Amino acid sequence: MENGGATTTTSTITIKGILSLLMESISEEEGKRVISLGMGDPTLYSCFRTTQVSLQAVSDSLLSNKFHGYAPTVGLPQSRRAIAEYLSRDLPYKLSQDDVFITSGCTQAIDVALAMLARPRANILLPRPGFPIYELCAKFRHLEVRYIDLIPENGWEIDLDAVESIADENTVALVVINPGNPCGNVYSYHHLMKIAETAKRLGFLVIADEVYGHLAFGSKPFVPMGVFGSIVPVLTLGSLSKRWIVPGWRLGWFVTTDPSGSFKDPKIIERFKKYFDILGGPATFIQAAVPTILEQTDESFFKKTLNSLKNSSDICCDWIKEIPCIDSSHRPEGSMAMMVKLNLSLLEDVSDDIDFCFKLAREESVILLPGTAVGLKNWLRITFAADAISIEEAFKRIKCFYLRHAKAQDPTS
Repeated sequence: MENGGATTTTSTITIKGILSLLMESISEEEGKRVISLGMGDPTLYSCFRTTQVSLQAVSDSLLSNKFHGYAPTVGLPQSRRAIAEYLSRDLPYKLSQDDVFITSGCTQAIDVALAMLARPRANILLPRPGFPIYELCAKFRHLEVRYIDLIPENGWEIDLDAVESIADENTVALVVINPGNPCGNVYSYHHLMKIAETAKRLGFLVIADEVYGHLAFGSKPFVPMGVFGSIVPVLTLGSLSKRWIVPGWRLGWFVTTDPSGSFKDPKIIERFKKYFDILGGPATFIQAAVPTILEQTDESFFKKTLNSLKNSSDICCDWIKEIPCIDSSHRPEGSMAMMVKLNLSLLEDVSDDIDFCFKLAREESVILLPGTAVGLKNWLRITFAADAISIEEAFKRIKCFYLRHAKAQDPTS
């Protein structure tokens, strides 16, 4: 792939697809417990569990016998209203339930956003590295993809100079993932404002992927892109999945954070509603639990999750220093994942990041995601939403793998 302006990619690889192949490659003869630091699903580890409030809310909703029928295709009104109030806490304006459309997870919200923006000759700007579902959805919608490289030396900030040079009159949107997946970065207020001003000047909107919203444990607080909705129209995508640790509940949202009213045109609203008529949203009883979940979850639950993520990321960073063939230029500040650079020159018989991950899986029963899957060849994505014991054991095995495959030192050097 060429830097910056590439309009196609060499593969349509998906995260789940490659992780499945890695799991299949594990040798049962090794007899080691499989440790996966590849999938962003914190429920795989017992230290990450949702709140009793969430469980009780879903149980009460289900057993009430009131929510076994169809919900309105755009979502239950009380749930839309609760999401609007929840998001409005961090905005300088108030959202209404009419701004909120409930989706089956954030993945469906991504599909909705790209479907609504697709038109002949349109292009969309995606971050690289990023989340490959955007590319997959864009291809199905015949949206041309143009990549904007994130800058690891600057905390994975968006290269706004590249945005200026790559965007044209057919650019419909820039995707901003904050907190960052796969990089673990959190954007500052200043950087987000510059993104908004750039988008306004160039005439396109911003898709704010905030599925990891509020999962910030570094020096920078999480700032929603919707704060800048009066500068540029923002489509905010989010879900319960990560903050409440319930990815399997598939409860997401697609929200027009746009106080200037760009999306209030009746024709646009009607198009949204008609598209939702052909989608299947989350189960009605899950939707009905949303108001209680959003309103009654105690702050201590969120603090515990953040402390666990910070502790796990610190363990990763300490171990990375002990393994010469991997390096991280940026300490994670949020989300549940980080990127590390692979130094192949130190390895004897490893050809690239994919080869590294398959050999690691076969020899050590440890699963990491090749950077190629998220657009960055010869890097690795490590998910740190795991317990300390599993992370420690995984990195011990990675170090053993490195020592086994390290190039022999030249005695004359």
